[in-house]
Amino acid sequence: MVLSHKDAGLNKRDTSSPPPPGALHPPLRGVLHIRPEERVPGHWRYPASPDLAPYVEWFWTVEWDLLTPQKVETLPHPSVFLLLEPGLAQIAGVSTAKFSRMLQGCSRVFGVKFRPGGFRPFVAQPVSVFTDRVFAIEEVFGEAAAGLDRRVLAHTDHQAVVAALESFLRERRPLPDDNIEIVQRIVAQIAAEPEWTRVEQVAQACDMGVRTLQRLFGEYVGVSPKWVIQRYRLHEAAARIAATETPDWADLALSLGYADQAHFIRDFKKLVGTSPADYRKSLLSRP
Repeated sequence: MVLSHKDAGLNKRDTSSPPPPGALHPPLRGVLHIRPEERVPGHWRYPASPDLAPYVEWFWTVEWDLLTPQKVETLPHPSVFLLLEPGLAQIAGVSTAKFSRMLQGCSRVFGVKFRPGGFRPFVAQPVSVFTDRVFAIEEVFGEAAAGLDRRVLAHTDHQAVVAALESFLRERRPLPDDNIEIVQRIVAQIAAEPEWTRVEQVAQACDMGVRTLQRLFGEYVGVSPKWVIQRYRLHEAAARIAATETPDWADLALSLGYADQAHFIRDFKKLVGTSPADYRKSLLSRP
């Protein structure tokens, strides 16, 4: 659910601006309609402190100042998000659909991207309860969380915002859980191993039964291991399409574990909203 926009000339922070102190520069996986060499203006990420790093992948912000509305889209990740905008504070569970939003005017979003499994220590229920749902932050953390957007976004300095968010998370007193490390290791391996295309492969490699793996993901990630496999393969597909001048669609489908090209095209179109070939054309047609 990372918000993004592409009008560098109208943003407060453009690609020619130096990065704010402490900002990270990881690859933008899952952001649609950008080329590999592009950066998203006004979009910055910050690492979590060591005590929160087991739970938080990073803090992120997007700021925009647009003369004309712009539509932004990203592919889903197996992560829960804490989202703050002026007048709005929410917890968004894992979304199984593409995220799409029209940005307009001048505003900003600051968010917390929890690691897969990293949100579970903050709540007393399975993460699957939150999947495809968005909650006001008070519904999850009680009245003590009311007005978090006002308190945190009163800061304009990014590091001050991160510090305020970290203080809020520490107050929730997350407890260490060995299963978090197990889940995160499995998810990382799924993302890194394109040849892992079936749940049975993952279970065997992790030396656990399929049902045990499925229960673990339902409790800690919020979606099934099959869903995670499929989504990361489509993340990889979008990245390769953007990076390759003339993709061989049949080879791409096979390398991602699809039995045939038609199945790959169907899955890609269902999630992204267009066929792989049309998505490639849209990238080439951008100025």
